[in-house]
Amino acid sequence: MEQFFKLKENGTTVRTEVLAGITTFLTMAYILAVNPIILADAGMPVDSVFMATALASFIATLVMALVARLPFGLAPGMGLNAFFALAVVVGMGKSWQFALTAVFLEGLIFILLTLFNVREAIINAIPDNLKKAISVGIGLFVALIGLKNAGIIVDNPATLVGVGSLKAMPTLLAVIGLVVTGILLAFKVKGALLIGIVGTTLLGIPMGVTNIEGFKLFGPLPSLEPIFFKFEWNQIFTLDMLIVLFTFLFVDMFDTVGTLIGVSTKAGIVNKDGSIPRVKQALLADAIGTTCGAILGTSTVTTFVESASGVEEGGRTGLTSLTTAILFLIAIFFSPIFLMVPGAATAPALILVGLFMMSPVASINWTDFTESLPAFLTVVMMPFTYSISEGIVWGLLSYVIMKVATGKAKNVSIVTYVVAGIFILSFFV
Repeated sequence: MEQFFKLKENGTTVRTEVLAGITTFLTMAYILAVNPIILADAGMPVDSVFMATALASFIATLVMALVARLPFGLAPGMGLNAFFALAVVVGMGKSWQFALTAVFLEGLIFILLTLFNVREAIINAIPDNLKKAISVGIGLFVALIGLKNAGIIVDNPATLVGVGSLKAMPTLLAVIGLVVTGILLAFKVKGALLIGIVGTTLLGIPMGVTNIEGFKLFGPLPSLEPIFFKFEWNQIFTLDMLIVLFTFLFVDMFDTVGTLIGVSTKAGIVNKDGSIPRVKQALLADAIGTTCGAILGTSTVTTFVESASGVEEGGRTGLTSLTTAILFLIAIFFSPIFLMVPGAATAPALILVGLFMMSPVASINWTDFTESLPAFLTVVMMPFTYSISEGIVWGLLSYVIMKVATGKAKNVSIVTYVVAGIFILSFFV
């Protein structure tokens, strides 16, 4: 493991990496429960989707661990699964087989784009200032997810958002977990986030938040047969397929790009020239995960922003993601244990990850408005639009506009102009 993952070179240990991998998995494990529920709206069987979700996450994260050797977990992405079920199947009236076909084609296209270094070129085209802003924006976005999961922030028709009630047991549990985990961090306790998640889950039992009713150690293994390799080839050349495919490609590409940049920046593994080590292999893991996920029967697989929780625990190498991958495989056999962890228990970890990811804000150039305005828009648009890709769109487009309008057009690379053109095209598709 030392030779393969270069643990000493990255300033980490086996224990640190394993703890980080467990933490990443626990903050991601909700997808095992949520993804089947969302895809059930498309008419897909819940049990089979659970199995597909766990296996696709295992395969993609394993490729990330062994090929890219980076500490990122992958799973079917939130937002993309909602688009799959609600927009394509319910909204457009298409079958879930049609949607799976679009995801499969997306994965194949991403494999080609990765092999020809197109996605890597896009990452390298993002200016250094925006890369730092992406990290900060993702931090706020992750914190918002945590606050929402905790019930601390709720929707309000008058003001869009409001403060939840501490009378609600899940919210109270999350606040207790936040305080306890914060104290552990203050004392520099190793594995503070993981201890916080486990402790909050256990405390949730007497509070009635952690559901142990009918708990069994082992769950039955569902069959993949109803959704395995169920594609609809007769519509791949239709306009509807083109629109759906473009949307999947666009959102997934820039969600993944944003996550890789943001979490890598926080982990301190970005090269001096601003590039991410082995980013091509990382993008390939994402593409392979999406392709295999479609074959197994689930929506687009992407790099999870929750990986930042493992990075904060010290994860720096593929051993972190290898641990996460193994836990996704184990989850198939011990699903009741992992599905028992409530959102209120993982919410404190996500909120604190938001805090950790704020540090690059200090090194952003705030004095040059052609740099600071795009950085600011990148930061605020991610949580306010609930989308990493939207934050990148607003930041990069404003960057190009500001540079061109102030006579600094030569400071913008050709690839950056091309990416901006793709963003503009996306508004009309």
